[in-house]
Parts: sequence; C-alpha cells; structure tokens
Amino acid sequence: MKKRPGSRRIILKAPWEIEKLRAANQIVAEILAELKELITSGITTGELDRIAAERIKQKGAKPAFKGYHGYPACTCISLNEEIVHGIPSDKKVIKEGDLVSVDLGVILDGYFGDAAFSTFAGSPPTEQARKLAEVTKEALYAGIAKAKHKKRLGDISAAIQNVAEGHGFGVVRKFVGHGIGKALHEPPEVPNFGTRGTGPVLRKGMVLAIEPMLTIGSYDVDILDDGWTAVTGDRSLSAHFEHTIAITDKGADILSDGFI
Repeated sequence: MKKRPGSRRIILKAPWEIEKLRAANQIVAEILAELKELITSGITTGELDRIAAERIKQKGAKPAFKGYHGYPACTCISLNEEIVHGIPSDKKVIKEGDLVSVDLGVILDGYFGDAAFSTFAGSPPTEQARKLAEVTKEALYAGIAKAKHKKRLGDISAAIQNVAEGHGFGVVRKFVGHGIGKALHEPPEVPNFGTRGTGPVLRKGMVLAIEPMLTIGSYDVDILDDGWTAVTGDRSLSAHFEHTIAITDKGADILSDGFI
C-alpha cells in the first residue's frame, strides 16, 4: 500500500513505542505465516483475504489497508507480473506454479504493522523465477544489514540495488519503502535504488518498512483499470519482500520477524 507521505519530518520512536510497533508487526508476521501455508493451487485470493480479515479481528487488531484511499480489501495479493496492490477476488484462482506476493498491514493500539512475502503455489515454473524470489529476499536482508545508527539512508538503497542488479534483475522505481509508526506511511521514503553515503542520516528510534520489488525484465510499471493493481510494463514476473525494522545502537531490530 504505497501512497507517498506528506510531512517530511522523520519521527523518532521512544522504546515503548517500538514495543507497540513490535506487537502490531508480530500480528502481521503470524498471519502471513499462516497465509503462506495456505497458498496452493485452487485457492482464490478472495478466500485468502477473508481468512486474513478474520485473523486480524481475532487478534484484536484492525486492517490497515482496507479503506485506505479507498482500497477495498485487507490484503494486497499480487500474482506473477503483478508487482503490488493486487486486489483479492474470488475470480482470481491461484494456479500451480504461480508466483504469489502477499502484503499485509494492521493497526494495533494506534500503531501500524506492515510486511510482505513472495512464494510459489507448488514448484516454481522456471529456475529464473525461483532465483527472482530468492534474490528479492536476499536484497531485503542486504538492505536491513545497512540500517545502522549514523549511517545513511542511501546505504540501504544501494545495498538492495547492488544485490538485485548484480543478479541481472530490475529494481522497481515507482514504489518505495517508508517510515511507519502511528501512520502507515511516514517519512522518509526508502527507495530500492540509490547511492551509498547519501540521504538522511539514520538514527536510533527510526522505524522503517524496507521492501524491495524486483522484476525479471523491465522496471517500468503499468496500473490496471481497477486503479490499484501495478504490473510490470513488459509483463515479466515480479517478487516483493518487506520487513518493518527499528534502528538501534546495535543495528536493525526486525519487528516483523518470523514469517520468512
């Protein structure tokens, strides 16, 4: 769910706020882990969304995406060439070998959680598709490894880009990571491409949602007629992984840990 933040002020979180953010993100992680096990040939994206909605309610949270700028569902579930913001539907039946990306956000006690993963329904259709998913996850963790107090935001972006392009994959430019806290999207934006040593200084207490989106081909993006679903311009496969992290004196604390 990617709308650009308004105010440019970066909000540092107190330790107690980070624990609230951890609680929200752990709900996200638990639900994503369950959805990951349910993804199989024959299930619809609409059914997965209903399961997520019920789990969010059971855990005492609220969906972060539903109603956000008019978005109609609790999850974004994107298939194959869909990059992000795929709208769940009972008409979208997952098939064997499909590349399925699931993005989920919740609100708990006024604080947001946000994370995403990509997986396959059954076996990957090609070796290149399998590698795309693996490298996207590798790029995520490469970016997280650079999220350190007194480093620069560009260090995160450059690390992601270097891993992606080093394996020959495209890096989506249109959609970026973001700060997160009492709003789903806060400053700063976290691009998945950039130059080391540039951008805002990273500080203890910053909380970021880092989310590389890679493609097998072009990084150009088209938006479908539903006004939400973003697809690759050349209709090549795309993968998406996301964690919410807090920056500490000792590096990145992954608040959404546990589902990938």
